[in-house]
Amino acid sequence: QVQLVESGGGLVQAGGSLRLSCAASGLTFSTYAMGWFRQAPGKEREFVAALRWNGANTYYADSVKGRFTISRDSAKNTGFLQMNSLKPEDTAVYYCAAGQFRTDPLAYRYWGQGTQVTVSS
Repeated sequence: QVQLVESGGGLVQAGGSLRLSCAASGLTFSTYAMGWFRQAPGKEREFVAALRWNGANTYYADSVKGRFTISRDSAKNTGFLQMNSLKPEDTAVYYCAAGQFRTDPLAYRYWGQGTQVTVSS
């Protein structure tokens, strides 16, 4: 059974940092691209960042470029999203996913349950 479990969300002031983790079980994370998405209340799920299966490439949404960093520890089968210089508009439920190296959520087969990130002004 494949499971992706996110952690590390919480409440932070604007300008602060959080590091999200995504622990995978039932699959070898390094054989899939990893993606992070987010969904704010009343909005569609949007792409945040992706890491190619071999770690050779990353891709970021313009809104987070230069502030967020996606990475993976293959030995621990865990992915990460380091979020710096957080803004109130970053407030959302953040999801990790495993699939193809795309920005389209339909390209990702496996999803975590999400972790809430709230940034106060």
